[in-house]
Amino acid sequence: MSELKTKPTKASVAAFLKSVQPEQKRKDAEQLLVLFKKITGEKPIMWGTSIVGFGKYHYESSRSSQKGEWMMTGFSPRKANLTLYIVEWSSDRKKTPEFKNLGKHKVGGGCLYINKLADIDQKVLAKMIKEAWERKKKFVGPKRTVVL
Repeated sequence: MSELKTKPTKASVAAFLKSVQPEQKRKDAEQLLVLFKKITGEKPIMWGTSIVGFGKYHYESSRSSQKGEWMMTGFSPRKANLTLYIVEWSSDRKKTPEFKNLGKHKVGGGCLYINKLADIDQKVLAKMIKEAWERKKKFVGPKRTVVL
């Protein structure tokens, strides 16, 4: 089984965010950083070269030998959009009022994609991040370990 390439690093979140271009994407990423820190109470950690993650948990697959660590939640200011790791795999989540009231966005692969924060209702986004954080904490439990 291959090893995950995206792992926590000691890279500076602040330095990464300073490098984000264009300026509006950097400002949006800085706002997301403040929002995620406030909601999670966790210190941000760089995962790989471009993901800002909050919290982590250990997982093991009961069907294969795959195991490792993954972030509880996070975001990445990618070239095409802001990618938020807050959506559960269930397609039922996409039918909630929050998604309908969020504004311009896309969902896929367990992620929420937005072009810029100005396109969405930020109060709705904050509520979604908080609910996703609480669901994830329940799912992984106090020991932050999951056997899949």
